[in-house]
Amino acid sequence: MTDPLDVAGLQRRLADFAAARNWQQYHTPKNLVSALSVEASELVEIFQWLTPEESAGVMADPDTAHRVTDEVADVLAYLLQLCEVLGIDPLAALNAKIDRNERRFPI
Repeated sequence: MTDPLDVAGLQRRLADFAAARNWQQYHTPKNLVSALSVEASELVEIFQWLTPEESAGVMADPDTAHRVTDEVADVLAYLLQLCEVLGIDPLAALNAKIDRNERRFPI
């Protein structure tokens, strides 16, 4: 049985992966933000010319679903690595942002 997934555990796996390959030297905030942008753009590319209806059904096609899933994983990986390097707790940051948005945009 594997351990349940959690953000800190995934960040450790990503850090260990980079360390084993001596890639930490390249994982500066600037480089990670650039990589995050590239991966987000690759995700956008999948949806770029789809109609709203086609985009809503994108996961129905196994090949496209696989591509979307991989790009989402790439975006999340770089975002988690960026948070690790900058000392940001991504869940706490998101929770605080939702709180601010609820105050900013009341019902």
